[in-house]
Amino acid sequence: MKIVDQLVSWVEERTGLVKPVIDMAKHLVPPGSKWFYVFGTAIMSSFLVQVVTGIGLMSSYIPSAGQAYESIKYITSVAPFGNLIRAMHYFGASSMVIFVFIHMIRVYLMGSYKFPREIQWLSGVALLFFTIVMGFTGQVLRWDQNAVWTIAVGAEQALRAPFVGKFISDIIVSGGMVSSSTLGHFFVVHVFLLPGLLIGAIGLHVYLVLRNGISEPPKVGEAVDPKTYVKKYHAMLQRDGKPFWPDAAWRDIVFSTIVVTVIFILAIGFGAPAIEKPPDPSLVNASPRPDWYLVWYFALLAFLPHRAEDFVIIAFPVFLGVSLLAVPFINNKGERSPSRRPWAIAIVLCSLAAVSALTYLGFTEPWTPKFEASKLTPEIIGASSGPIYDGAQVFDTKGCLYCHTISGHGGKRGPDLTEVGNRLTHEQVIVRIVGGGYNMPAYAGNITPKELSDVADFLVSRKAK
Repeated sequence: MKIVDQLVSWVEERTGLVKPVIDMAKHLVPPGSKWFYVFGTAIMSSFLVQVVTGIGLMSSYIPSAGQAYESIKYITSVAPFGNLIRAMHYFGASSMVIFVFIHMIRVYLMGSYKFPREIQWLSGVALLFFTIVMGFTGQVLRWDQNAVWTIAVGAEQALRAPFVGKFISDIIVSGGMVSSSTLGHFFVVHVFLLPGLLIGAIGLHVYLVLRNGISEPPKVGEAVDPKTYVKKYHAMLQRDGKPFWPDAAWRDIVFSTIVVTVIFILAIGFGAPAIEKPPDPSLVNASPRPDWYLVWYFALLAFLPHRAEDFVIIAFPVFLGVSLLAVPFINNKGERSPSRRPWAIAIVLCSLAAVSALTYLGFTEPWTPKFEASKLTPEIIGASSGPIYDGAQVFDTKGCLYCHTISGHGGKRGPDLTEVGNRLTHEQVIVRIVGGGYNMPAYAGNITPKELSDVADFLVSRKAK
């Protein structure tokens, strides 16, 4: 220990950096700052995993449209520990997203964003935004079929913004179309720009935590009054506060160790995420989907009525961003206890329920045609010959079963036609088939009169029993 003390004294004498670090480690934290307060450190631990594994991936990744896909395959299948490093990078990103959300929910429910910590909340919102964009740009760097079409879809959505749509779209694709320059652009953003912004956001957040202190656990009846709060808070720290090291730090160390261990175990158990076919912009039957933490938004857009798409694509992200930024300015004083703020609990629960439901729908994709749908059996058709049976065969060969369900068979993109005979007449069915509708092609000129009559007979026969 004497040698260590001498080394520390030597460094302090020449740099002056030791004392500030010790002072930070020993800063006082409120009593009761226990396991609910470990999620901020978990974010930093997840980010460090991203930095270390990202450096490892950079050693073999080639940011060129002609070589990026093959370099990812090489990292995954050939490079020593490549699959493990890529898997840890993927699960580390997921971990970071999860803990950013959990930390913000904890801060919101406990009212920790109130005076004097409003800017801490804003830096947390910035951290959330940078984390999500970091994940999105990382998905693009896989440069497979899904990545290329994800960029195309993102650029097409940006075009809908009034006045600046074309400008934003050109920035996304680095020109008029997806190309090698697009990949280079995303590589620079993912590897250099966003890590720098994340380090800045985390650094500002930690500085403000040290300056303003960790918010004490809320108590019923102890409202925040900007005129007296700071004085009361510091008096409480001097009276009951505990030094962060070692009284509170051990929980952060234990939890962060668990987080890194779980990331490692998941990487070993599941491996790196699969990459799709090589990018080919000429294939229009691709079905791009974001990584799991944005699947809910993907589902929301898929369920929008056609006329509402342009408005929601632009308005919803703006509304969400403004709402998060406005939180500390709308209500920065008063009660912090969740039991006295039922509206805060309701907002969190409703948001979690909506995101969970949309995520489930995003993975099941009921709006996607079910190309593997099995043919209808004679038992379901209710006949083995005649116009109704023939109509069922036409219904199958024309691909109608991909989007419509008959007695549990088929897709869910279109209306369920199990009992369509109770809703539409023979003539109405013919008009709908010939004229088509939203998300349904018009079959006029692509179906014979007999086929049209037979399929109408079949559909009209579908009635409740």
